[in-house]
Amino acid sequence: MIKKLLALLFLITVSSLYAQEDAWVYFTDKPDTNYYLANPLEMLTQKALDRRENQNIALDETDVPISEAYILAVSEAQGITVMAKSKWLNALHIRGTEDAINNLTTLDFVDHVDFANKNLNTSGRPQQIIEQQEFNELQDIQADFDYGDSGNQIMMLNGHLLHHDGYTGAGITIAVLDSGFPGVNTAQPFQRLLNNNLILGGYDFVSRSEDFYTANNHGTLVLSTMGGYTEGELTGTAPDAFYYLFRTEDATSENPVEESYWVEAAEAADSLGVDVINTSLGYFQYDNPDYSYTFEDINGQTAFISRGADMAFAKGMICVTSAGNSGNFAHPNIGVPADALTTLTVGAVTPEGQYATFSSIGPTADMRIKPDVVAQGQNAVMANEDGEIILAGGTSFSSPITAGLVACLWQALPDKTNAEIIAIVRQSADRYNNPDGQYGYGIPDFALALQDGLQVASFKKDKIIIYPNPANSVIKIYNTIQSDKTATITLYNSLGQLVLEEIISSNKQTVTVDNLSNGMYNYTITSGEYLYTGKLIKQ
Repeated sequence: MIKKLLALLFLITVSSLYAQEDAWVYFTDKPDTNYYLANPLEMLTQKALDRRENQNIALDETDVPISEAYILAVSEAQGITVMAKSKWLNALHIRGTEDAINNLTTLDFVDHVDFANKNLNTSGRPQQIIEQQEFNELQDIQADFDYGDSGNQIMMLNGHLLHHDGYTGAGITIAVLDSGFPGVNTAQPFQRLLNNNLILGGYDFVSRSEDFYTANNHGTLVLSTMGGYTEGELTGTAPDAFYYLFRTEDATSENPVEESYWVEAAEAADSLGVDVINTSLGYFQYDNPDYSYTFEDINGQTAFISRGADMAFAKGMICVTSAGNSGNFAHPNIGVPADALTTLTVGAVTPEGQYATFSSIGPTADMRIKPDVVAQGQNAVMANEDGEIILAGGTSFSSPITAGLVACLWQALPDKTNAEIIAIVRQSADRYNNPDGQYGYGIPDFALALQDGLQVASFKKDKIIIYPNPANSVIKIYNTIQSDKTATITLYNSLGQLVLEEIISSNKQTVTVDNLSNGMYNYTITSGEYLYTGKLIKQ
């Protein structure tokens, strides 16, 4: 009888919990757009504006805050609680009964509502039940570090060569979006960051608190692989970068509001001038199974967080994201936001460079290559909140190990756009010509990436560049050395056979390559006394 009563109480509790639905309410417009675009410092810092200017990114309506009048009207609606907001997507994450949420559509400035439970939407999908699984997861440059045991995870990517050249992340700002950062303000491995004022600030979006040195220690571990330093034991991949620490993950539960916290934090990062965002978080299954995703949703366009990640890229930032740890489960594929179109998704390998079997695999539902690259995620070296140097595993650590070196590379190549940096990193990987769902394009070589980036910079200096690379159907060759000069491009296959030769000029800068087989080609471009060579990937 007692057991029956307990079961009944459990059912009542669950029923009450699920009576409160999560949803996003989207607005029709932003009435204050003209004012904010005329006064950009009212919504973005100068550092953020400088990043936009460096990459020729124009301000637009997505930069403008949500109308305070709209927020107030929704927050005052009966039965509605506002949980988070996104100016990029012009939406609020709300919680309330199904009827209360649907009633918001009577407001003339509401465009539509989107329930986290897709079955409640007009265009809802059939529910698909799958097996539950554990998915979510120094201002003075010192170039010669004693890496200790952490050396392998850096040297695997040739990151130590960037450090030796003085590229340690200085001047680049990284935002870490995670589940908490206890011990960062007290433990020895983070003292170098604190002593050099490299932690610029942070915020706890879950608790709405200024105290971000609390909650789950996952963020502490993640940060240590980038910014930690204990001589002879641990050196992070970007020990001289600036950091913002944002808590967006509630480790005690799984709910789509965490996606909205993430987007809100990414918007804050944008406004503060952040360059790189590391996300060692992933979502697929939620506590309420009606909120969970199916594989068909892993397409880079369905999840709120994935669309937010693409907006972060559109604002000039680089999002580096862990692939996930579901490789050994019934659903081995990546989740969100690892599926985002523009994020650099990182899988895990062993210390020997072999696929770590827990690492989530690709492709995405729309058949894109994911992960993009891989790095050491098994037996990675890091520091915990007590300052102890420990070993742990997961793509949660292969991602920040990579993100730190992305920051170092961008420090070395400051004139590159975020898209160019991501492309250079992919192209440096050891399986670039033969990617797959476990390794993606492979293990990146950041020394090679720097070399290639400098070579491309030389091309730009002389006003000749080939893009995109990899290519699908067409390539563009920008040749403006002299407006009256032509250039000749020739392509050779791996056997050295000539497969294409065309004349290009200021009036003809596009070359069709869709008739070529997929693979790697060597190219030469000649124009007068100039000669350029390189490799082109056709995919």
